[in-house]
Amino acid sequence: MCGFVCLWNVGDEALAAAMIEKIAHRGPDAVAVTRAPHAPVVMAHCRLSIIGPQDGAQPIHQGDDILVVNGEIYNHVDLRAVLGESVFETQSDSETILHLSRTASRRWVSRLDGMFAFVLATRGRILAGRDPLGIKPLYVARLGGGLAFASELKAFDGLAVSDIEAIPPGSLFDSNGDMRRWFRMPQGAAEAETGLDEQATWRELRLVLEDAVKKWMVADVEVGAFLSGGLDSSIIAALAARAAPARLKTFSVGLEGSPDLVAARRVAAHIGSAHFEHAFTPDDVARVLPHVIYHLESADVDLVRSAVPTHFAAALARRHVKAVLTGEGADELFAGYTYHHAYVDRPRALADELTRSLATMHNINLQRVDRITMAESLEARTPFLDRDLITFAQSIPASLKMRRTDPSAAESTGPTTEKWILRKACQDLLPHDLVWRKKAQFDEGSGTVDALREALMIMEGAKEPLDRAAEGAVYERLLRARYRDPERVLANAGKWESDRVALAV
Repeated sequence: MCGFVCLWNVGDEALAAAMIEKIAHRGPDAVAVTRAPHAPVVMAHCRLSIIGPQDGAQPIHQGDDILVVNGEIYNHVDLRAVLGESVFETQSDSETILHLSRTASRRWVSRLDGMFAFVLATRGRILAGRDPLGIKPLYVARLGGGLAFASELKAFDGLAVSDIEAIPPGSLFDSNGDMRRWFRMPQGAAEAETGLDEQATWRELRLVLEDAVKKWMVADVEVGAFLSGGLDSSIIAALAARAAPARLKTFSVGLEGSPDLVAARRVAAHIGSAHFEHAFTPDDVARVLPHVIYHLESADVDLVRSAVPTHFAAALARRHVKAVLTGEGADELFAGYTYHHAYVDRPRALADELTRSLATMHNINLQRVDRITMAESLEARTPFLDRDLITFAQSIPASLKMRRTDPSAAESTGPTTEKWILRKACQDLLPHDLVWRKKAQFDEGSGTVDALREALMIMEGAKEPLDRAAEGAVYERLLRARYRDPERVLANAGKWESDRVALAV
């Protein structure tokens, strides 16, 4: 896991060094700036060593090609076997990108399985690619007569750049052509076909989940797990505890006595993890809020609320491990948000909404997870967003995800259960009441909403809690105070509630 900068047709090593310094928190283990001798490119890289820690330094420079990568390629062992071990000079998973690009296949990037962003200068052109969901960030901007690439927007702050935009998820930028979309989100299924074997479906889902967790635990360092006590993180932690080579470390945060802390202790005891927790206070929230918003690169109210507990969890985990598993993606795959209940009698609309939200995670929840964990030099991994798991989950009818659970009740009034198929698939992993516990948002279960309310009153000297609009105004003010060019950051920020699939009246 890392951060990088690439300047194309901008021969300024000092500028690259200054840009990488702004995102050096992403990789404290090593920083390097390299000018390619046979191409108009300067690359800078800051490294957090996870796979191949002894010989995985970047930029990777072989022949006329030079490469920087952020992320993990989980099928690198298989790719090495296909490409031939003799062509490799290191044990780094990132090197597979270089050798794949040299094959005759035009769709070579689609063979990469993992979370990644990269820039490759080769044969007089530059290529920049991003993983299917956009788990790892990548931005491009125009700088003079050339291009500048960076892992975070703050690398561009104060520079005379223009047209900053994110490389879209699942896309490959080619300076000899244009942007090519190499991955498209599979459309979600709606109604169950007649005769569908529900038990066989959830049993297969369980197997796919187990494979995803094992794959996303591959590392040369210890991998822990965030554990909020909610369903998603508890499932990941329970499966990871079974697959871990040593006792799994789990991490939980919240206000003292909050539901998340209580539930997480129960889950940790049940799965036998070495559990660590931190209880924060409203004063703690007020202290870290400017730091969180600066690194988040967004002032969206919903993102800030969930970024605060993520910060405390990341700071706690980094004292013990370099990488953690998280439960992000389960709500988008299996209909876990409160607003999804309104779609219970509209499975086609629900399937479309889940598909839409998966495709837009990159600058919402995935941005939060990436920025806030990397601010603490911690790698976050999201097994629910494994490509094979996404493909299988999207084939499961939406009617099995959000489901009425009382067959005797009238169709329009019966209780509904979110993530029904996921709960069935994992019901043996956890205590029954935790498996069927109603979802609480991370910011709610951890007590962050209450802590933020009090923290904002402290910061603003207010006698009454701020309403949502006033809360958002504070966040925007804090963001503007930290950036020379805040409009660029705000222009690239996503909104959690934007463009939802409308329900027919």
